[in-house]
Amino acid sequence: MSKAKENLAEQVIDLCNLVAYQSGSIVSRMLVYTKAGTITVFAFDAGEGLSEHTAPYDAVLQVLDGEALITIADKEYPMKAGELIIMPAKIPHAVHATTPFKMMLTMIHA
Repeated sequence: MSKAKENLAEQVIDLCNLVAYQSGSIVSRMLVYTKAGTITVFAFDAGEGLSEHTAPYDAVLQVLDGEALITIADKEYPMKAGELIIMPAKIPHAVHATTPFKMMLTMIHA
């Protein structure tokens, strides 16, 4: 039996409380999944991360809580809550949580 997709349209959402930190883990929750793109919220425990990879689309990473080191094409960007960075399509990037860290990732499928 498949679980129906949650409809979050027309709801006020507290992004920082949408996903909880879990020790030694990365937790994610997808808010939007359409042909045009996706929006996903992540919570990383300190020291966790996403190893270097590429994506076929541009992505906007917005820091919601904590601090992280974002690497794009071997250049490091220390980031904190309230900041965002655009990660270009097909360019290697990585994410490393320097503290417990939450982010929203918007992937633009165009």
